[in-house]
Amino acid sequence: MKYLKYEFENQIAKITINRPEVLNALNSGLVKELDSLLDRIDNEEGIRALIIAGEGKNFAAGADIAEMMDMNPSEARKFVFNNVYSKIEALPVPAFAAVRGFALGGGLELTLACDFRIFSTDAKVGLPEVKLGIMPGAGGTQRLPKLIGLGRAREMIYFGNIIDAETASAWGLCQWVVEGDPVEYTKSLAQKLMDKSPCGIGAAKKAINYGIDKDLNSGMIFEANVWAELYSTSDQKEGMKAFQEKRKPQFTGK
Repeated sequence: MKYLKYEFENQIAKITINRPEVLNALNSGLVKELDSLLDRIDNEEGIRALIIAGEGKNFAAGADIAEMMDMNPSEARKFVFNNVYSKIEALPVPAFAAVRGFALGGGLELTLACDFRIFSTDAKVGLPEVKLGIMPGAGGTQRLPKLIGLGRAREMIYFGNIIDAETASAWGLCQWVVEGDPVEYTKSLAQKLMDKSPCGIGAAKKAINYGIDKDLNSGMIFEANVWAELYSTSDQKEGMKAFQEKRKPQFTGK
C-alpha cells in the first residue's frame, strides 16, 4: 500500500494513514486503499477491534484540496468518501479513532464513523469546508448532529471553527482525552474487549446503528429480534454456562 500502513496484533487491526508530508491529507488513492482494507477486515476471522490513526503528529487534515479544486459536480460525486466510511460503521467489530493533532474535514468525518474517539490533548478538530465554498460531504452533516446535538453541529459546520480536545470532550465529540500519543491508550481500551463476546458486541452494534434513525417502537422490535438470534450462537451457550459454573468464559465469536 502506498498511503496506508496495516498491522494486526493481539486480535487488534490497526490502520495508519501514512501521508505525514501533507498532514495525512486524504486523496482518492488513499480512500481506495482504505476501502480494500475494510473489506479484508470484514471478512477476516480473528479480528476483534479496529484502530485508525495517523502517522506523525496529525490524524488527517482533511481531503487533498489539490485533487478537488477543478472537479465538476459529476467528478465530485465520485470523489465522495461516505460509502467507504459507512463500511467502518457497519463493521461487526468496534472501531476506535486515535487522534492527535489535526482532524479536519474528511479527517474528522472519518472519526465520526468510528464507535469511539480518543483525542490527545493537542488535538484540533473541525469541519471548515464552508471556508472553501463547500460543505462537509462525508457524513459530517448527518453523523455530527446525532453525536453532539443539532445546535453544536450547526455551530461547527456553519462557522467552520476548529475546536480543541477539551471542548470536543465537553461537547461529547470524543470519549477520552489523553496525554501524548493516544494509540497506546486506545490499544489498552481495545484489549478490554477481548474477554467479551464478539457475537454480543457485534449484535449490539448492529442494533444501535439500526435504532439511531428509527422510532422507539421499531428499534425495540429490531433489538428483540437481534437479541433472540444470539441464542443460536455458541457464545451465548458458553457465556451463560460459564456464569453458572463461576468461571471465565471462552468466547469464539460463533
